[in-house]
Amino acid sequence: MYLVGAGPGHPGLLTLKAAELLKAADAVVYDRLIHEAVLGLSKPSAERIYMGQQVGHHASRQMEINELLVRKAQEGKLVVRLKGGDPFLFGRGGEEAEYLAEHGIPFDVIPGVCSALSAPLAAGIPVTHRDMASSVAFITGHEAQEHDTRVDWAAISRIDTLVFLMCVHNLARIAANLIAHGRPPETPAALIQMAFWPEERVVTATLATIAEAAEREQIKPPATLVVGDVVRIREKLRAAERDLALDSADG
Repeated sequence: MYLVGAGPGHPGLLTLKAAELLKAADAVVYDRLIHEAVLGLSKPSAERIYMGQQVGHHASRQMEINELLVRKAQEGKLVVRLKGGDPFLFGRGGEEAEYLAEHGIPFDVIPGVCSALSAPLAAGIPVTHRDMASSVAFITGHEAQEHDTRVDWAAISRIDTLVFLMCVHNLARIAANLIAHGRPPETPAALIQMAFWPEERVVTATLATIAEAAEREQIKPPATLVVGDVVRIREKLRAAERDLALDSADG
């Protein structure tokens, strides 16, 4: 049994080990946002099982996935559990690994390129920078609910760069919580939709206006929010990328 990270979506960002395992797998249990070209690496005889999570049914769906993984492994098959990004960063891979261990199923975990790093990169935003940011935190946007106490907003507000995943529906609440705990409203912010997919879009604004900008531009999940001064570097890097592209085109 292998828990495998598929990266942010683009087939070229899949690790060599992940590609090797896909070609050998008897069964591939995969989530949504797995590129068809990635699935196409599996052999024609491989069983492909889609188990993407459904909004509002995460707990029941996750147990169904856990039980399926154990059942397929007990059938003696080489099983690849293919997850977007990295299995252990907000991908519930840790829960699946726990369940496998509790049921005596040997497994290995293959890391993937996580969207918390690759989405800012796709937008030309370095999450750290010697002159601007020496600390970065990754936070799930699901924890921004009104009565949730698992996020220490006062603590994370002091971190240089903040990267929120699964944040679109709670964007206004995230911004309000950060501002209420000391983050300046004028702090630069960027929202990256579908990084490394054809639908990729980037919206930049301030922390105070990012929710309004996202609504105006009709940004849809999945999207990654970056908050911090590093967002300012985006325009400089994008200009350089355009210049390089022109130089290449001119030959």
